[in-house]
Amino acid sequence: MGKAARKKTKAPKVREKFVAQPFEGLAAEPELIALREFVPSATAPLSLVDGLDRVVTLATVLPMAAAAFVRTDGQVFVGLQVQTRSSDISRDLGRSVRWALQAEPGDVLSVPDTTSAPAEGERLQDLLVADAELDVTLHTDFGWWLPEDTDPDGEVKLSLDRANEAIMPTDRLGAGSYWVLAGEKAHLRWVRPEPENKLLQALARLSAAGQLGLGEGSRYAGSFRAHGLLVPVWDLDPEAHAREWTEPAKELGVRLDEALASLDAEPLNAAERRARDGLIGRQLTLR
Repeated sequence: MGKAARKKTKAPKVREKFVAQPFEGLAAEPELIALREFVPSATAPLSLVDGLDRVVTLATVLPMAAAAFVRTDGQVFVGLQVQTRSSDISRDLGRSVRWALQAEPGDVLSVPDTTSAPAEGERLQDLLVADAELDVTLHTDFGWWLPEDTDPDGEVKLSLDRANEAIMPTDRLGAGSYWVLAGEKAHLRWVRPEPENKLLQALARLSAAGQLGLGEGSRYAGSFRAHGLLVPVWDLDPEAHAREWTEPAKELGVRLDEALASLDAEPLNAAERRARDGLIGRQLTLR
């Protein structure tokens, strides 16, 4: 038998397609992105589809950045901010939810399953009610890692103290919209659901009209991309309380919605196109 006949045939390697917008189709998409990217300590119960009857709570960070765990009192958590990921974050999270539905008190899923062959029915879009929003609860620390009336000790206490020290003061101003005090600077980070090009045009329209700020003590800083959506950022006066920006943020939201609605009938004029070009050049890197 010649060499050619003895050569083994190898199965072609399948390269998974990267999913740039993993939470597309979910009403909670902006909130999911905010909780994964920059909200430090928060939880929200998941609205699971019929037939999945266990209460599962979504969380920003779990102990040791675990993918999921069940507290000793039986409360189930799935973590968004983890150390490893596949080409589809939604599938990673869906698998973690599937694991959590069967887990027992004290069980821990250290890392999400990112290596199994893709299967039907395991993305978040398959498991969550599509039009359900997230009812987010912000926390000032990570005490919710433990059941109530439980005092941490040893390594658990050290891990909890370390996590608490890293928290930046954060307040929720609206859906996907968060005030964050980062050292000596305060910001509004707002995950928007619109397509990037359309959102940039609306922001440019407001910028050209001098209506892109939130009032005195604020300025538009730029934007960054996260999981397929654009996140505009404003610098805010750090001396002002977070709640002082709630009403200005709502008013900005109204102006932005009006600008978005006007785009089909009124294309950008020359001044607005120049403003858009300036906004495109102001991309940020989130630290």
